Amino acid sequence: MIYKKLAQLYENLSSTTKRLEKIDILSKFLNILSKENKDVMYLLLGDIYPEYDERRIGISNQIAIKAISKSTGTEANEVTKHWKKIGDLGKVAEELTKKKKQSTLHSHIITIEKVLTNLRKLPELEGKGTVAKKLGLITELLTSVSPIEAKYLIRTLIGDLRIGLKEATVRDCLAKTFFKDPKEASSKIQKAIDRSNDLAAVFELAKTGKAKNLEKLHVEIGKPIKAMLAQKAKDIKAGFKALGKPCAIEYKYDGFRLIIHKQYEKIICFTRSLENVTKQFPEVVKYIKKYTKGNSFILDSEAVGFDSKTKEYQPFQNISQRIRRKYNIEDLEKKLPIEINVFDILYYNGESLLSKPFEKRTKIIKKIIKNHPYKIIHAKQIITKNEKRAEEFYKKALKDNQEGIMMKNLKAEYNPGSRVGHMLKVKPTEKDLDLVITGAEYGAGKRSGWMSSFILSCKGKNKGEYLEIGKMGTGINEKEAEGKVTFDQLSKLLTPLITKEKGKRVEIKPKIVISVTYQEIQKSPNYNSGWALRFPRFTALRNDKPLSEIADLEEVKRDFLNQKRNWKYG
Repeated sequence: MIYKKLAQLYENLSSTTKRLEKIDILSKFLNILSKENKDVMYLLLGDIYPEYDERRIGISNQIAIKAISKSTGTEANEVTKHWKKIGDLGKVAEELTKKKKQSTLHSHIITIEKVLTNLRKLPELEGKGTVAKKLGLITELLTSVSPIEAKYLIRTLIGDLRIGLKEATVRDCLAKTFFKDPKEASSKIQKAIDRSNDLAAVFELAKTGKAKNLEKLHVEIGKPIKAMLAQKAKDIKAGFKALGKPCAIEYKYDGFRLIIHKQYEKIICFTRSLENVTKQFPEVVKYIKKYTKGNSFILDSEAVGFDSKTKEYQPFQNISQRIRRKYNIEDLEKKLPIEINVFDILYYNGESLLSKPFEKRTKIIKKIIKNHPYKIIHAKQIITKNEKRAEEFYKKALKDNQEGIMMKNLKAEYNPGSRVGHMLKVKPTEKDLDLVITGAEYGAGKRSGWMSSFILSCKGKNKGEYLEIGKMGTGINEKEAEGKVTFDQLSKLLTPLITKEKGKRVEIKPKIVISVTYQEIQKSPNYNSGWALRFPRFTALRNDKPLSEIADLEEVKRDFLNQKRNWKYG
């Protein structure tokens, strides 16, 4: 299939914000898409591999600028000027390709296979001369494409496709295109996506039109799976009302999610963002080998830091640096030790447990894990229908420096990647949100040279849309202190992500996720979300969380309504 058809599809999809229109447009395309070209499904969401695959294109704006410059014969500083004016490198590539001499246009017909071949070589390149080799692969494509193809090729390279297509829209389109009962098929397709994290594999089976074929996709050891996420409950009473009695109540740990795969002697650890962090946590491999039973399993757990001397549990921020660190692992293991708290199991000895009730899954955990405090334990848990007992357990969790409690329906299945209503979190009333930084302003005086004020954004309704919700400048340290983030550190993280500058203000590519607390949410015309956080305060860098898990507009609205209700009734 030629790349021109895909580029035209992108253009058609970007021409409307209406979901049903996008489904109609995509449906026509999927009808003619062959199984041989199934990898196009990755490109629809701006990827080149399945979501479970760690390899990413990883091209910076600067390399993209050099490639546009080289392929169009335009000076790099001119490309940058265009970019600052337009704010979209894809459109810059489109405009400059149009201005290129006609004789150099369409020298080849580029196929999707050729595009994927070149793009998939990019993550494999390492060592001396890598940038030149990457430029060669990208320029080879850019010199042979039309203006519209150049636009979407560059957008794909920098991870900013801008066509407003979400996985859920693709799912519903597959259901409409290939099944007689789209509503029923949609839920089965979602389960297949959740089990496999592979849209191309799901497309191939959906194209048969037989829902039963979707069941061929299973959870696999070594292939990361999305974690099931909880909704909020106002308090324990509301939790029991939603879940029924009795229910399981567990500590909500102040750590980071770790999903652990074991296949005989091979052990792999993944974060909630599907990142392989096995090398960063060698002690987890030792604990699994020494203190668990079973040839193969997938465990869902929370890694919690503790003080090696006092044995007191530490906040997430104190150990977060271990996730990204790739050097001095042994020193960090001693300095920032972790305890693995296992609270669910997804697979055991060749059998998927996703559809099994939680009460059965939790029994298996206790059967295969031998508790060794400060190494690996099954999560602290009670099963009760007594509100007083639940309140006492909640207070104990807070006393142990944890975030609160989780309340779980005993009969519930495990739904990967979903924020489910059968698992609820109860935390103290301090309000908090996970958001992404999309802008900043450089400081003056003592903070000169640093970004010191940060624009926070939540997810909008469309894929890749981020809406501003406030400005934050507190909770960050000026001087280095253990477990604290400084303005200098945050500025260094954000500088490579700058997409536009105007005086002291910069726009930033959405990538750095943080947690903030705030006093209240107000309606506001000053931000494009329509809302503003009052007194937001930085609490943690959430490098364990992907952009897909930050707060969306609906969550902000719910929190606004809940705060008003609480205020009204005291």
